[in-house]
Parts: sequence; C-alpha cells; structure tokens
Amino acid sequence: MIDSEKRVEALLVSGVKRMGGVAYKFVSPGNSGVPDRIVLMPGGQLYFVELKRDGGQLTSLQKRQITRIMKLDCRVEVLHGLVEVSNFLLRLQKDQQEGGAGE
Repeated sequence: MIDSEKRVEALLVSGVKRMGGVAYKFVSPGNSGVPDRIVLMPGGQLYFVELKRDGGQLTSLQKRQITRIMKLDCRVEVLHGLVEVSNFLLRLQKDQQEGGAGE
C-alpha cells in the first residue's frame, strides 16, 4: 500500500511533538513550492521538511525553493513515506539524547 501524504505528515507531526518539538505547517503567500513543515526542536535545531508519499516526486518549483533555502545554509529534508519519516524521527531522537544539533 502506498502511504498517503496525509499519513506521512501525521507521523512527522506526532513524532516531533512527542520529543518536545513543533512541526509548523509552512505556508508562505507568494512563494509557492516551499517545504510543507518547519520543524523546531529543543536546542535550536531547525529543519524545513518536504513530505512526499512513497514514489512521490518533487516539482521543479519545489526543487528551486529547496535549493534556495539550502544556499542559505538551512537544513532541508525531503522525506518519502512512513519509513523515511520514521528514520528522520530516530535521527532527531538520537540528536536530542546526545544534546547536539546534528547534521
């Protein structure tokens, strides 16, 4: 079964919340193609997160926006499906336990 983007997003939001962070829905009027969520974690970790269902592809506009954000030395994660979101949450948890900002 292909995971819906809605299920993928729900897993991210609930997982981040359990670790004491927030995953704000990111909407930027006049700037289509920005990532879906801004994830803020204790210790000052910040990630822009684009969520896709398994097999989902970035649009050319999303690719341009992600490149723009990354050129500003900000972290961007593109996560496909529940497995990639789960792996991202595990990395966040590890970073929290180690007290670092992670990479």
